[in-house]
Amino acid sequence: MGPHPAVAAIRLAVRRVLHDVLNDHFAQDRQGSPLVLVACSGGADSMALASALAFEAPKLGVRAGGVTIDHGLQDGSDLRATEVALRLRALRLDPVETVAVQVGRGGGPEAAARDARYAALDATAERLGAAAVLLGHTRDDQAETVLLGLARGSGTRSLSGMAATTGRDGRYRRPFLDVDRQTARKACLIQSLPVWDDPHNTDPAYTRSRLRHEGLPALEKALGKGVVEALARTAQLSRDDADALDAWAADAEGTVLDESGGLDIAALFALPPAVRRRVLRRAVIGAGSPAGSLFARHIEEVDRLITAWRGQGAINLPGRVGVRRQGGRLVIRQG
Repeated sequence: MGPHPAVAAIRLAVRRVLHDVLNDHFAQDRQGSPLVLVACSGGADSMALASALAFEAPKLGVRAGGVTIDHGLQDGSDLRATEVALRLRALRLDPVETVAVQVGRGGGPEAAARDARYAALDATAERLGAAAVLLGHTRDDQAETVLLGLARGSGTRSLSGMAATTGRDGRYRRPFLDVDRQTARKACLIQSLPVWDDPHNTDPAYTRSRLRHEGLPALEKALGKGVVEALARTAQLSRDDADALDAWAADAEGTVLDESGGLDIAALFALPPAVRRRVLRRAVIGAGSPAGSLFARHIEEVDRLITAWRGQGAINLPGRVGVRRQGGRLVIRQG
């Protein structure tokens, strides 16, 4: 008799990702067994992921370790991190590390915690020589990310959610993007894995928490139970579209740049709006504007210099980048 369907589902998801990691490892002529870490908070999603990694890795000749991050945002968080590390070692993961971080205040509490977490994961992966770090984001997390992107109103890319592979050299892998949260929790229950529920996940002060406990349930009540799956499917379709448009914009860049580094207004005007705005965004970032501070409204304002020219003056963008129309050219300069 095989494992429970929930356990089988999480193991299959991890097995597929480990095969990809192995293929990448050997394609790069790397020797020895690759090390794969699981980032684990002690919650159901990441504990299920850790258990699946511990089960599948030895069968494929992959070394499996774990890392847990102590954000220091709650009393006793250091003890909690130590406890999670013990649970990971009980699964026979090795090495297992706990890393304490200082969470700043930039961009709000959720963004600051995320930035600190990824910086620590990057540093740990580098130090241990890990080929990949597995993250426990589920299909439900993906649905929430799509809704948050929709609320921002910043285009197709913001609707494409989280990619299955991100980071330097594809370091971060998300095996559970096609697995729902309930399956992960059931897998923990079946395997008698202790789970810690982070109080931040139910704290209404956090946007994602409100979305999880109020927004999505309201949508499911109004539209039916398939909302999460449909939103996750939207993410993949949007990602495919955004990737294609980005590639088109990269090609179009060569046709609109003139010898002096300016952009040709007539050539820009001839491009479809979705491609033109991507070309403008790339050019502005290339001139020194930080991507994280550049919003859709900024690019729309630049776009109006091409499509709705009324003699308006230079536009000042984040990073001290100025954009002005000069004859038949768009001049983008930092100064």
